[in-house]
Amino acid sequence: MSLLKISGTKIVDEKGNETILRGAGLGGWMNMENFITGYPGCEHQIREALTSTIGQEKSDFFFDRFLEYFFTEADAEFFKSLELNCIRLPFNYRHFEDDMNPRVLKESGFKHLDRVIDLCAKHGIYTILDLHTAPGGQNTDWHADHGGHIANFWNHKDFQDRVLWLWGELAKHYKDNKWIAGYNPLNEPTDSKHTRLVEFYDKVYNVIRAVDPDHAIFFDGNTFASDFSHFGDAHKNWENTAYSIHDYSSFGFPAAPEPYVGSEEQKRRLKRSYEKKREWMDQRGLCVWNGEWGPVYARKQYEGELTDKINSVRYHVLKDQLEIYRQARLSWSIWLYKDIGFQGMVHVSLDTPYMKLFADFLAKKHRLAIDAWGADDSAVRHIYKPLYDHVIEEIPEKYRSLYPAPVWKLSDRVGRISRNILISEFMIQEWADHFIGKSEEELDAIAASFKFENCLHRDELNTILTENAKASA
Repeated sequence: MSLLKISGTKIVDEKGNETILRGAGLGGWMNMENFITGYPGCEHQIREALTSTIGQEKSDFFFDRFLEYFFTEADAEFFKSLELNCIRLPFNYRHFEDDMNPRVLKESGFKHLDRVIDLCAKHGIYTILDLHTAPGGQNTDWHADHGGHIANFWNHKDFQDRVLWLWGELAKHYKDNKWIAGYNPLNEPTDSKHTRLVEFYDKVYNVIRAVDPDHAIFFDGNTFASDFSHFGDAHKNWENTAYSIHDYSSFGFPAAPEPYVGSEEQKRRLKRSYEKKREWMDQRGLCVWNGEWGPVYARKQYEGELTDKINSVRYHVLKDQLEIYRQARLSWSIWLYKDIGFQGMVHVSLDTPYMKLFADFLAKKHRLAIDAWGADDSAVRHIYKPLYDHVIEEIPEKYRSLYPAPVWKLSDRVGRISRNILISEFMIQEWADHFIGKSEEELDAIAASFKFENCLHRDELNTILTENAKASA
């Protein structure tokens, strides 16, 4: 075990030996996401709905059991068996403070975070602490858990000050833990003015360093960890710091621009997209970490006979991305480790109480495309097209490109606001009502669906990751 630090373009141990981190993100756990675990909307909405439906005591019981079962020693053992060495741990600020009681630390937030960090350490796995959700929402997406499409974190100083306070508390708690590879202070920021992000990074860097001078810091680029063009010379103020890109390829998603066959032109486009994201760092000799990437996968209950054909293409994309990373000796964290079958390395079996309880509801969610991530809107596109056409007809072209364009195209903005926010709100109570009348024993069994023993393995994905880890060693 060795404290890791950043040296030039590399992550190194205390003896100066290069350490390449390869692993996954524990998404959907301490920062729940709708496509990962099957609920509609945002985490705070379903927590509130469940509390009002079955009461605070039973709701707390269910979510606590869910957090416990989602990652256990069996998960850590399996993860290490794949020769992977690092897990990114996304968490929601709400575990550590309440909006109505800000800057009062909830010690209960450390219960499961400490437990998983210690489990990983026991099995020789580093962890990276990732603040995935900030007060007001640091980005425009559902995983910022604010329920809208405006990143108000950037518009209110107090939201930012609360995160500075929280990172001071987190740094105090973890400053002596060498199994923590570093801190990822803010996931996928979307600062439309571009300047406020660097100003915030200066502040959070100083807050962390005042308490913890030793742990590495991983700063995401702006616009969902893709844009460093406004960072200028900010890096000169930051020591022991790496820079995080998120390198998703549209080839790995249902709305791919064309079928992926691995042609030289397609591989060139894969590589160019990756190189463009890290260009600012390469020009300055800085360290790059790929904090998120990876395709999504078809499911037989939805795609039927096409499932294997679709997934063979997605694995092809995966392999070609990994080869780029291998040649660059890049540290990476694939998204994600566990879910209900869309992207995870392991996924909850359809035979579990949770998947049986929500089978029809999940099919409805899929058909209505109310999740933004990798949605197939073919069944409802005709419903939203008139709204899209209305915008095209009434809004001159020069006014249609609103931030975070080009990541959000016009069609994405229409879909995000109308489907993923509006329609999903109407389904929140429907989700919660599935729990009416459940005893604690039944709630425990539903939560236990997420235990490793109740999950299936995406074997081809895991084999590809292991083979790459061996080839890059």
